[in-house]
Amino acid sequence: MNRWCRTGLRYAALVMVFQSAWAAAPQAAAPHTPAPAAPAAPASASSASNHAQDDGRIRIQLVARDQVDLSSEISAKIASMPFRDGDAFRAGQTLVSLDCSLYAAQLHKAQAESEAAVQLKRVDDRLSQLHSIGEIDVQQAEAKAKASAAEVAYMQATVRKCSIAAPFDGRVVKRSAAAQQFAEPGKPLLTIVDTSHLELKMIVPSKWLAWLKPGHPLSVNVDEVGKTYPATVARIGARVDPVTQTVDVTAALANRAPELLPGMSGWASFAGAGR
Repeated sequence: MNRWCRTGLRYAALVMVFQSAWAAAPQAAAPHTPAPAAPAAPASASSASNHAQDDGRIRIQLVARDQVDLSSEISAKIASMPFRDGDAFRAGQTLVSLDCSLYAAQLHKAQAESEAAVQLKRVDDRLSQLHSIGEIDVQQAEAKAKASAAEVAYMQATVRKCSIAAPFDGRVVKRSAAAQQFAEPGKPLLTIVDTSHLELKMIVPSKWLAWLKPGHPLSVNVDEVGKTYPATVARIGARVDPVTQTVDVTAALANRAPELLPGMSGWASFAGAGR
């Protein structure tokens, strides 16, 4: 047997050995597939735990009934802004004064022109009675008098905008400008908040709507001051959140409490909660 035949026989024998070993070996285990994760708890459960306790208490936050960004209606330099961040003020006090010397001068000019137009109209009326002028002259004098009066009214309204008064009792949250700066129409100058009328915002389970109505009493313990205050439900939200099965509720304090500020929080307890 030649060399090539011997090589071929060795190769065939080697293939048979490998095939036998492969047939005898155990098959590889299939890759492990992890079991599907348990479904997450519905959003309503986690949301409720953030706002309610097992004893029926509900988390609340104090908010101001009114918060306003004051801005100028005219372009002028700021003459004074006497109140700073945190300062308290009374309704009607001047919060911003603008330098309106130019507008005041324009008002005086309009008033003078209006007076002259009124005098001219009186003269033309008299001349018309004497048949010394035509009807068109009288009408023109009357139109000029009306236009002058309108200009005076416009400038008077402009000058009144040179002072910004407080619309309610409250405190300054933030000053966005200072004296000697230029005020532009619509650009905020002061942010003020009504601290005399605070409301309580909360989220309650929608099933409470079976017994919770406006006027329902509750007590509120405020974390920051450690005191409890009586309150009543003022308004109930107009819709139920379909995901969390909750509804917004607004309550009002029974008495004024000067020590309370917007942003404080605490817990509300309802009589009859969890029925």
